[in-house]
Amino acid sequence: MTAVAAFGVASWQANAAPPSPGATPGAAAEQPRVSDPSAPPEPVAGTGSDPLTSTEVGKARAVALTPKLATGARDVTGAAGPEYLSAEIAADSTVRRAELYFYDYRTDKLVKQVVDLRTGKLTGSYSATGMQPPAAAREVDRALDLVLAGPYAADLRSRYAEATGRALGGKADLTVAAHIHHVRPADTVARSCGTHRCLQLVVQAADGQFIDFDDIIIDLSGRTVARLK
Repeated sequence: MTAVAAFGVASWQANAAPPSPGATPGAAAEQPRVSDPSAPPEPVAGTGSDPLTSTEVGKARAVALTPKLATGARDVTGAAGPEYLSAEIAADSTVRRAELYFYDYRTDKLVKQVVDLRTGKLTGSYSATGMQPPAAAREVDRALDLVLAGPYAADLRSRYAEATGRALGGKADLTVAAHIHHVRPADTVARSCGTHRCLQLVVQAADGQFIDFDDIIIDLSGRTVARLK
């Protein structure tokens, strides 16, 4: 048999062999792929009207906390420096700017600081009394501390026991949110709320059971706790 004939026979035998089980004729075998369930890393900076990244917020807070604010304002615990509340991207600007909100418990003023994220400079500073945005987590935690250290701690413990059938072991047994409380015409206590920063707690046991505590008002500015009549 010539070399050419031998090559032809070998080629015919190879092409005539049946495909291996599970193989698709004419298609290359797919390689196994592993998916990555982790979220992609957060970008350092956003573009346009994208929400602020954590890096942008950190840098903007450092710029917004001027020496005057850092030494003259007071936070929810009475320590030097304002209480940080929140940050958001400026919605009405062609320049990417961050608007940061702080509360000064010394003067009971809401402070708004505007930072140009491109230049890293403070471009606006504003303050006003009587403005009460939603409470930050540190403020809610401080309000709960004031309750537990005050005259209505026993009320919270008894209401917890009544709702759950067990004794309150401590803060870890509670999930707490809060509403801002403004004084109402019929209120006979907490008359400063609205000018002062006051919270009304929404209390749940760790298992989700709600604890009735709507009648207790915490004045964070005055560091007092009162019951609505």
